[in-house]
Amino acid sequence: MAGPSRLGWLDALRGIAALVVVFDHSAYSFMPDFRHELMQYFNTSRYGIMVFFLVSGYIIPRSLERRGCVRTFWIGRIFRVYPLWAAVITVLLVLHALGVAQIRDFGSHSATMVALAHITMLQELLGTPSLLLVLWTLSYEMAFYLLVVALFTVRLHRRPPTLAITLAMLAAASVAAGLGLPPSALSNLFGTGPVIVIAAITMGVALCCASSRSALLRTFGGVLGGVLALALVAFNGTVPLWEGLVILAVMFLGTTVHRAESGRCTWGFAAVTAAVVVACAVGSAYRYGDGDHFTRCGWILAFLLAVLTFTSGLAARGRSLPRLATGLGTISYSVYLVHPVLLAVFDSTAGRRHQDSLAFEAAFFTVLLPLCLLTYRYVEAPGQRWGRRLARRVQCNAHPSSVQRQHPPVA
Repeated sequence: MAGPSRLGWLDALRGIAALVVVFDHSAYSFMPDFRHELMQYFNTSRYGIMVFFLVSGYIIPRSLERRGCVRTFWIGRIFRVYPLWAAVITVLLVLHALGVAQIRDFGSHSATMVALAHITMLQELLGTPSLLLVLWTLSYEMAFYLLVVALFTVRLHRRPPTLAITLAMLAAASVAAGLGLPPSALSNLFGTGPVIVIAAITMGVALCCASSRSALLRTFGGVLGGVLALALVAFNGTVPLWEGLVILAVMFLGTTVHRAESGRCTWGFAAVTAAVVVACAVGSAYRYGDGDHFTRCGWILAFLLAVLTFTSGLAARGRSLPRLATGLGTISYSVYLVHPVLLAVFDSTAGRRHQDSLAFEAAFFTVLLPLCLLTYRYVEAPGQRWGRRLARRVQCNAHPSSVQRQHPPVA
């Protein structure tokens, strides 16, 4: 058993979420009949993803506020996310060139635009399919980062958090009013290339300005990035409008829990926020016309269980947890990004199973987890160390909007 840790429960939740997502994707290859039956009642992929979003909503604002500096926050995020992302994409492209893995067809999109969209990590919100299907969630994570920085730079991060309620109610209202847009609406209207270029330039300007020493530029950059994130999620996402808003609401629900734990709002307010978000999300999913009854119910059950899982983890915070659970959380990012590459290799070589095979499913996990230990040790961990070193060199003076740091920054 590991000793009590303030963040050990979050690692455990990450580990659970990663394993469930891997099971969902691997079962498509190794246990197709079982997965087909299960998906009618329980959307395993959405369950894992929603747990991830709740955890991010809790930890990302905490990380920024502990650092008290937008510049070092972005350095930390870049060195936390990009090294493994770049390594996995590079390996996938090499394997594709060798003929042992297939990548998604990008149709008429140019390689330059696809690459630029992926570098921003907003590709799923820029009308460009992700090289790996799982990368779509990182686009919503990046949008959340931009929104959190926006709140920080305009000093709204200390106010009672109402954004989760607002976004959830907007999601419900959009369904009730029958509002909906086709996937990637802005890209279809103006063209994918122009949207990618404008978004990339806007994001670059927003990050540079928000990281500057000038209070005016910090505010401008933060607001610019937040507006970009909201516009892309609302008008250029690949999921329906209501679900894009629910995803952001879920992440800000995690933020509300962090606020309650730090004493900036009451637990009663957090409970009301959770009730509103859950009610709006469930109501929106049930009333949304796309998909049959079972598909909607599978999404709803997955969502409710994700919230229950996060609540259970929150109740267990500070308690001793098994090392296996926290260890899986430590390598969860590797598990999330590496497993589709391994599946692509298998599908291109051995092919998918036509009948359920629990032995193949178990063998896949047996290969995957040791591989992820290696990618964590030799890719993720060094990247995080480099990020911490660079952050110490460029640490900015405490912003007026920063909070006093009493603990080491969260990576």
